Amino acid sequence: TLCDSTLRKRSTTSAMMKSVAVALALLEGAEAFSPAGLKAAVPSRAGVARMSYESELGVIPPTGFFDPLGLSKNIDEETFAQYRTAELKHGRVAQLCVIGYVVPEFYRFPGIIAPGVPFADIPNGVAAINAIPALGWFQMVFLIGAVDYWGVGGGFDA
Repeated sequence: TLCDSTLRKRSTTSAMMKSVAVALALLEGAEAFSPAGLKAAVPSRAGVARMSYESELGVIPPTGFFDPLGLSKNIDEETFAQYRTAELKHGRVAQLCVIGYVVPEFYRFPGIIAPGVPFADIPNGVAAINAIPALGWFQMVFLIGAVDYWGVGGGFDA
């Protein structure tokens, strides 16, 4: 029957999600057993105008200072601080986006997103793109812009 088919799909999806969670946990735990003495060679940077970033917060073995695009070549300390602040801001905006995608699966905010459109009527996931009215999009863009521009959400001082 249709009900049995739906239950089987849900249990299969649930089992698959548990498997993915276990696999991710195992990958995270594998780092604990890696040898501590192995470190990748970090290229030295010679020159008076260049600053060495190998001792900055966030430099971890085995990659060392990770800058694959070379964005930190020939920049001063102030520019590096601006880049780091922008990275923090953009990371927090991305976290807000993920929260906005995941939370509606478990919880619906009370109230309305726009006049006549309650949050409960907005579908989950990608289907929400077409269901959200212009005023709802304005609210989201304003919040993301506030986080990025004014640092709403705290502590972006370099």
